[in-house]
Amino acid sequence: MYANCIREGELAWSQRPDPTPKDRQVLIEVRAAGVNAADVLQLRGNYPAPPGSPDDIPGMELAGVVQAVGSEVRRFSAGDRVMALVGGGAHAQLAVADEGTVLPMPDQLEFTAAAGFPEVFTTAWDAMFDQGGLKPGERVLVTGAAGGVGTAAIQLAAAAGASVVASCRNQDLLADLIAMGAEAAHLPDAALERGPFDLVLELVGGDGVGAALARLSTRGRISVIGLGAGRSTQLDLSLLMGKRARIFGSTLRARPAAEKEMVMAGVQRHVVPLLGAGRLRVPVAATYPLHQAEDAYRRLSAGGKLGKIILIA
Repeated sequence: MYANCIREGELAWSQRPDPTPKDRQVLIEVRAAGVNAADVLQLRGNYPAPPGSPDDIPGMELAGVVQAVGSEVRRFSAGDRVMALVGGGAHAQLAVADEGTVLPMPDQLEFTAAAGFPEVFTTAWDAMFDQGGLKPGERVLVTGAAGGVGTAAIQLAAAAGASVVASCRNQDLLADLIAMGAEAAHLPDAALERGPFDLVLELVGGDGVGAALARLSTRGRISVIGLGAGRSTQLDLSLLMGKRARIFGSTLRARPAAEKEMVMAGVQRHVVPLLGAGRLRVPVAATYPLHQAEDAYRRLSAGGKLGKIILIA
C-alpha cells in the first residue's frame, strides 16, 4: 500500500507493507479519511501515536470497505461499508481498526461524510453526555463551534432537547451555526452574555475556561477538550465552590481500547441512527486527494472554516 508517512517533519507519499488484521481487528480499504488537529500535532512531533498504532502514519478516522477480518471478529465481514476510529494510520490506502471502534455506515451515507463522523461525533457525545450528563432542557455553550467537534456538538445537543448557544470568532460563520441547530450564535464575548449555562463545551481553552466559569449556573459543568487558546488559565475558586460546579477534561485518542469501545457502543446505539435518519450531518469544508495530505493539513491549520477537511482516496 501507499501511505502518508512522516519524514523529518514532512509528509511523504511512500510505499509501506500492507497491514494484517489481528484476531479482533478489521482491515479496511480507505475510501476517505478525516483530518484533525491531532494529525497536525503528530506531524510536528507534538502528539505521538498511542501504543499499537503506526507512529509515522497519521489519521484517526476513516470510512471504507472491509477487506479482511481477524479470526475473532463477528460483527463485520469482507465487503461491508464501515467508518472507524483508529489510534493512527488512517491516512493510507489500507488501515486496521479494532472491531469495537468500527461502525456500520448508514446505507445512504457517502464515504466523504462518513469519514468525518467517527472522531468528532464520538468526542462530542462522550464529552457532553457520557461525562457531562447533558439533559433535555439544559442550556449549552459550545465554544470554537465552527470546527468538526463544534458542529457535531451543536447538532447532538439540539437533538437531545437542549438549547445551544454557539461561540465563534468568525462573524461570517454565525448564521451557519444557527442553521446547524444553535438557537443563537455570537462572537465569544457576546455568547457568554447569553448565560447562565448548565454545560460549557470548551473547545478553545486558555482564558475561556475562567470566563465560562463566571457564566455557569449552579451545579454547572465545563468540559475542556481543546487547547488552541492556551494550556493555562486563572480560576476564581470561590466561584467554583459557590456554584458547586465541576470542571473536567478529556482526550479520546490515548484511552485504552476497552474504554473506547464503551464510548463507541453508545455512539452506535444513540447517534448512528440519527445520522442514518438524516437528523445529523457532517459539514465538509474542503476535500483533497489522499496523496496530497500536506495541503489538507495546511488548510486545517489556516482556520476560518466550517466543518471537516477530508482526504479522498
